Amino acid sequence: MFSETGLSEILRSISSGLKIPVMFLLVILAAFTVVLLGTLIAEIFTERRYFKVNMPAIVDKIRSGETTAQETIKEGKLLKRQRNALLEITKHPELTNAMRESLAVRLIAEEQSVYDKRTNWSDMTAKLGPILGLLGTLIPLGPGIIALGQGDTYTLSNALLTAFDTTVAGLTCAAVALIISTVRKTWYDNYMSVLETLMECILEEEKSCD
Repeated sequence: MFSETGLSEILRSISSGLKIPVMFLLVILAAFTVVLLGTLIAEIFTERRYFKVNMPAIVDKIRSGETTAQETIKEGKLLKRQRNALLEITKHPELTNAMRESLAVRLIAEEQSVYDKRTNWSDMTAKLGPILGLLGTLIPLGPGIIALGQGDTYTLSNALLTAFDTTVAGLTCAAVALIISTVRKTWYDNYMSVLETLMECILEEEKSCD
């Protein structure tokens, strides 16, 4: 049977062995957070600034029949993905109403899946940041406490410095990732609301034409 001292030594060895991997993962996480921030900024300039949808005007135009639904969608300031999904519905006049509704549900689900994948990365970063930061805080404290008992203030100060640095790094990554997730989820909820509304409007018009 393992003695208490033996078990403590095993746990201490595991803890010490995790120090470098945890610090390495924090560096990787910090770099990944910078990438996430860069993709958010790129999204603002490549997609978000072109999204200027006047929902009532588009709906009224589709229902008025002044132009075809395809022409209205192409002229509307929609995102490329939204425009492609909406046009896909109008490309299959041979489909029945039930089949067209099934296609609309599938297209909406695919669009939602794309947005979920984007936010999952930042959500995961927001969760991992505090965990790695806490690990990076606690692991050096063991040797630091031992050094304090031996009067080795240099080792203690290095341990505390490592603990503070890892905590700050982990929480910063989590905070930035949380902001990115919140901003993107707000955008994507709006995108999906617009897509679903226009999809329903087009389906109603298609039904009335049948």
